[in-house]
Amino acid sequence: MIRVLLVDDQVLFVETLKTVIEIRSDDIEIVGLAYNGKEAIEKAENLQPDIILMDVRMPELDGVQAAIRIHKKQPDIRIMMLTTFDDDDYVHDALAGGAVGYLLKNMPSSDLMNSIRAVNNGILQISPAVASQLVKKKDSLPEEESTLARTNEEIINYDIEKLSRREREILYLMSRGYDNSAIGVKLFIADQTVKNHISRIYHKLKIHDRMSAMKAARNSELKEYCHYLLDE
Repeated sequence: MIRVLLVDDQVLFVETLKTVIEIRSDDIEIVGLAYNGKEAIEKAENLQPDIILMDVRMPELDGVQAAIRIHKKQPDIRIMMLTTFDDDDYVHDALAGGAVGYLLKNMPSSDLMNSIRAVNNGILQISPAVASQLVKKKDSLPEEESTLARTNEEIINYDIEKLSRREREILYLMSRGYDNSAIGVKLFIADQTVKNHISRIYHKLKIHDRMSAMKAARNSELKEYCHYLLDE
């Protein structure tokens, strides 16, 4: 069973979601409900869920700040953010803070449950509308800022040649949305080994976070190099 903690300040929504998931799935267990970020932190520690499905905007402590604090203390818990806004300004902060999913509340319940299963298997989940808005925001920058952003991207030289074969494989899987545990399963190596490789990747490429690593992978020929890792 996939053990899930639901967090949302809208009582009717979160209780309805709990009922729907329990009725329509036989592999997802709702282990608890929380109604704000502070309560989410407490219940995450007490209940030790596999996944937290958490609203972004809540009183006392918003979902992003709660996600960051939970991820620092309990990095094995996978956190999925829920929002009603497809142009939410919190997306980048949430993903940088450790969230592995960013989904819209208006998605069909069957899709939400499939996303929970995917995240449990280590696959990053972002609603297409959210991803689309991120692209639109970049394209809507004033001409001077947009040109500067493109120039800055172009002058970044990620020297992938410095990476070993294993490091390239890990970087490629990171770009495909795999988290550390899923990478370990895919490559038959321990989680700590994955973390060690990622630290070396960051050092060699002079980057400091997963978002930059994914960008480095996209700007390289890793897809061709790691074609044998593509899912059939």
